[in-house]
Amino acid sequence: MATVSESIQVNGIRCERCMARLAHVLKGHPGLESANATLTGEVRLTFDDSQTSRDLLVEEMRRGGFHAREDAA
Repeated sequence: MATVSESIQVNGIRCERCMARLAHVLKGHPGLESANATLTGEVRLTFDDSQTSRDLLVEEMRRGGFHAREDAA
């Protein structure tokens, strides 16, 4: 098990309700230890890379209506 921390720029975060919606989208994702978003669209993820990956987390966010910015991927 290796804990990985990454920051991802995400479109779609405009207010505190958006941040709460993102938390709901990621809640219970296997291997995710923490996810913290800012109003600037930065999402800091900490996860166990033996259970999940950055790509799976980005896909989960995409399904919830949040899109990683390609220039920051």
